[in-house]
Amino acid sequence: MDETEFWELIDSSREGAEGDPDEQADLLVERLVQLDPDSVLDFARHFEARYNRAYRWDLWGAAAVLLGGASDDAFDYFRCWLIGQGREVFEGALHDPDDLAELLEEFDEEIDGDGEELGYAADEAYEQLTGVVAPDLGLPPQPTEPLGSPVDFEDDEALAARYPELWDRFAPR
Repeated sequence: MDETEFWELIDSSREGAEGDPDEQADLLVERLVQLDPDSVLDFARHFEARYNRAYRWDLWGAAAVLLGGASDDAFDYFRCWLIGQGREVFEGALHDPDDLAELLEEFDEEIDGDGEELGYAADEAYEQLTGVVAPDLGLPPQPTEPLGSPVDFEDDEALAARYPELWDRFAPR
């Protein structure tokens, strides 16, 4: 599976789920089980590589603005959700997390920002296809610390200064 096929699966599942991340995960599993196990592992490698790329302080700060705070787990699920938003949103957020203010049409804390189940879709599909747990993907592990300079998630003034567009549009009032 190449990168284009990966993003096509992400996009078609998101569109089919009308943006609901849990439904998107279910649709993704349904689509992945139509593939062979090696293709499912390729999908998992693409997903994991992007998940690890997004382990950055500046992106964590953007998640904190959108979510009104972001614990370790919340940021993990946010990164899965961000991948689920598709290539344009994902790459745009990596380029400049403040661009999420323009890249996202809307953001509903009740639905958006938590893509935990998306992170398990490939594992679930692989297990359904083979009856065994997916093997190690052979990718380097995520860094122990996020890349970049730490962001103080408790300092609203610093968050507003670092993410002015995102803060103006989505910060809790």
